[in-house]
Formats: sequence, structure tokens, C-alpha cells
Amino acid sequence: MIDGFVHFRKRVCAIFMVGPLILFGGCNVDPSSSINGPKINLGKPVPVAMLIPKTYQNTVSLADSLEKAAQMAVGDLQNVAIDLRVYDTAGSPAIAAQVAQIAVDEGAQIILGPLYQESANAVGLAVANEGVNVLSFSNNTSIAGGNLFVLGQTFDDTAKRLIDFALDKGKRRAVIVYPSTTEGEVAKLALEKAADKTELSIVHAQSFEFAREAVANTVPLIRAAVEIEEADLLILTSTTAGALGLLVQMLPEAGVKPDTVQYAGLARWDVPAQTLELPGVQEGWFAVPDRALFSNFSERYEELYQTKPHRLASLAYDGVAAVGALVASGNNEALTREALTQSAGFEGVNGIFRFQQNGTNRRGLAIAKVVNKEVVIIDPAPKTFGFSGF
Repeated sequence: MIDGFVHFRKRVCAIFMVGPLILFGGCNVDPSSSINGPKINLGKPVPVAMLIPKTYQNTVSLADSLEKAAQMAVGDLQNVAIDLRVYDTAGSPAIAAQVAQIAVDEGAQIILGPLYQESANAVGLAVANEGVNVLSFSNNTSIAGGNLFVLGQTFDDTAKRLIDFALDKGKRRAVIVYPSTTEGEVAKLALEKAADKTELSIVHAQSFEFAREAVANTVPLIRAAVEIEEADLLILTSTTAGALGLLVQMLPEAGVKPDTVQYAGLARWDVPAQTLELPGVQEGWFAVPDRALFSNFSERYEELYQTKPHRLASLAYDGVAAVGALVASGNNEALTREALTQSAGFEGVNGIFRFQQNGTNRRGLAIAKVVNKEVVIIDPAPKTFGFSGF
């Protein structure tokens, strides 16, 4: 972590157009300040390295989508030249660290990626002494800090949005259901943190092993907790790839009815779309990025490449677009830590976002509800960081 952050004497922010999107950025910083990051040459294309697992197992297609989205963003930039250089991490932290050093030696002034948390952490450490910042595609906040930022949507951010909305709707007693995995524990802690010092109490947290029999044996315990604690909110952290399908089938059958306790999900319930068919998710809440912006991005991507983007490809677009917006400020310290964490934030293809001083991010999320197997936005994503809670 970097101590002693420098405060601006003067902050002047501009709005920059990047393709069809508006990005808020380019705040001028005090030129006398000592800030972590390189000074860029404004008269030449800015070298930007992107580290992705191009040849690693089942991530070839995802890596290709990330690269295409980044190239799309470069093409959308107006009056800014980015020299995007792509390096293969092969899914290995050691290789990621090596190619990161090569990228910096070859002139890279900021790094986008890698995808996986172990590789991102290795890259951050490898180039920390070079004064180069890393915008990783990870959503793991435990690796964030110093020169390493995470672009992915985090549990902390999603949990806060969901808890704040539930509070506004009068919910006061919540039961959390989560798998006994590292990811499940992180999700539970994020919800507890979001509810801390609010009027919403986490009255019970029920874990389970990810196996059909174990889930079935846990259902009576969840029902008992909801009834005994008089819970009015049931938050499931599982994804569709996890136990969500089993839980939303078994819990209503066991008497935990969605019309008596509000179901909510920390994961998205619209990916894949078949999840919306499940009876147990009807009337349930979950948080989503701005759907209109992503739809616009997806349509343009498909028109350009004749294939649909991976849903994580938007992170690569956002990373390039944010860099472009900052460079467009005309400030040679546009890629420093202080510039990256300017409070105005950016608007990307998932909505508004900004980096925080601790390397994590905040994103403007909407609250969706499943109504008759369709996604209905019941609380839109904020358009600026003047929104309550930001």
C-alpha cells in the first residue's frame, strides 16, 4: 500500500467522448506532487500493455474476446493515440510476472490485466518498483493496493448496493446462504460488512457443502432459521454454476416461499438466461450493471467481429477507455496513481465506475427483479457519483 496520498491543490475535470460513451476523467493534478506512476510523452502514442491468457486451457476464447474489446476501444478513442501491446501470460503467475517486466522494459507505461488473481498479484509485485500501475481484470479485492487495481465487479460493491436497496424497501432481518468455499466465505463477509452499522441485521448465516445431498440436508436448517429469526430477506450467494438451481427449487418446496420472504442474489440471475425460467427466482432481486450500455457495446462488438463478446470483455474496453480519457487531459501525469483515483470516475460499457485509494473499485449498479421470467429494472443504475452511497 502507498502511504501519504497527495491531495490536489486544484482539480479541473473534463468530459471526454470515447466512441458512443462518455468517460469522466482527466483531472489535472498538482505538478509539484510526488505521485506513483510514469510521466508520459504527450507527443507520441502511449504504450499500453495488456496481459491475457492467450494459450491457457479453456481461456483462449475469453482471451480473444478481451483482446478484441481492447482493440475496439482503441479504435473508438478520439484525439488520443494508444499503442496497445498484447502479451500472453499462459495462465501462469510466473510467466505473467516475466512478461510484465518485458513489457515495462519495452516501454509500457500502464498494464491492463492479467485475468486471474494470482497472476495479477505477481504482476503488481513485479513492476511495483518500476512505478507502473496495473489495472487487473480480477475482482478479488484482497490483492488490491499500491500499484495494483481491480477492474472486476466486486462482492463488496454488489453487497453494498443490494443491502442499501433492501434497507430502502424496509427489510431488517436477513439470512445468508453460502457455500463452504473461499468464494462463499468472501461473499458472506462482504454482506456482513455491508450490513454492519445499518438497521438491517444478519440474523443467521448458513453454509453448505456443494453436493446435492448436502444442499438437501441444509434446506431444513435454512427454513428453521428463516422462521425462528422471522427473517424478511433471504440472500443466496451461489451462482447458476453453483448451487443456485438446487436452492431455488428445494427451498420453496420446503416452505420457504418467495411471497413470504424476499429472495435476493449476490450473483447475477440472468446469466445464463435459462436461470430466469426457475420458479424460485421469480420476484427475486439481484444487482446488474447498466444493461443499455452493455447492450450497445455488445451490438457494436458483434457487428465488428461477427461474434458475441464474452461478458468479461467489457472490462478490457473499460480499461483502455479509462486510460484514453486520462491521456486526453493533456497531463503528462495522467497515468499516475493519483490521476487514476480521481473522484469523477469514468463511464464505461458497464456504467459508471471509479478506482478507490485502496485499489478496489466502485460501480454504479442497477437492481433487477425477475417478473414472469423476465428481467425488470426496479431501481436504475446511477449515472454520476453524486448518487447517495457514493
